[in-house]
Amino acid sequence: MPACQRGQMNSVRPESRKDISAAGTQTLQRAFALLRIITKHNSQGIRLVDLYARAGLERPTAHRILQGLLAEQAVRQDKQTKRYFLGPFIYELGLAAAPKLALRDIVYPYMKSLAEHTGDTVFMTVRSGFDGVCVARAEGSYPIQVHLIDVGLHRPLNAGASGMALLSAMSDDEIARLARINVERTRKRNPGFTEAMLRANVNATRRRGYALNKAFELPLVLSVGVALRYPDGVPAAGLSISAMASRMSKARQEMAVRCLEDAVLSIQAELAKAGIFP
Repeated sequence: MPACQRGQMNSVRPESRKDISAAGTQTLQRAFALLRIITKHNSQGIRLVDLYARAGLERPTAHRILQGLLAEQAVRQDKQTKRYFLGPFIYELGLAAAPKLALRDIVYPYMKSLAEHTGDTVFMTVRSGFDGVCVARAEGSYPIQVHLIDVGLHRPLNAGASGMALLSAMSDDEIARLARINVERTRKRNPGFTEAMLRANVNATRRRGYALNKAFELPLVLSVGVALRYPDGVPAAGLSISAMASRMSKARQEMAVRCLEDAVLSIQAELAKAGIFP
């Protein structure tokens, strides 16, 4: 092969590899975008038309990626409703997150006890990047239960009482880093939200010793939340109790906070005994 032809071939190959790499990265990003949307709607499932619309994808592109996820059992499709749900492989991946699962396994019995005692809904939130993720929910016996969020839902960490309690337990530097991103994200749902409001919420939470939140999406709901720490003091999770605002009198708020604080003390003692760290 002439030298000039060899040079031409070599000049093309690196560019081709870059194109292939970029295409692969884009497909991966789209697959994760679909998985995140399915996660948010996993309790009821989600239709293909809603999936590709929410992901901003063309129908053939979304369908092709979903076929790959189905083949790997990352998602499953109900034969009757045709709705998509998370698949068994996602559960297997979750098992690899042993510390978080061990934490949830220890916390959940206390959540059930709190729900039974108060009659209200109890949520557990852990951090994932800039988000708070609901990893557990326990419902009480009161006829009107609060279903603010589903298990698996991601929200900015400053959203909700459990997330705010967790955020407020972090260092000022970490809060500043999160605020730079999450203020803009929160404005998409609440245009009037500012960094000053976030910091005021953090300061009020620290001063009270617990988070107090009236849901922006459901203003008739009121929640209180406290932070749970690992044995080394690192914030581990936020626990909250939510009820209709009309039910949450000042005295009831104080009772709910006392119940949460008692549960947290017992959980933290159990974490220390089990040697569970971040």
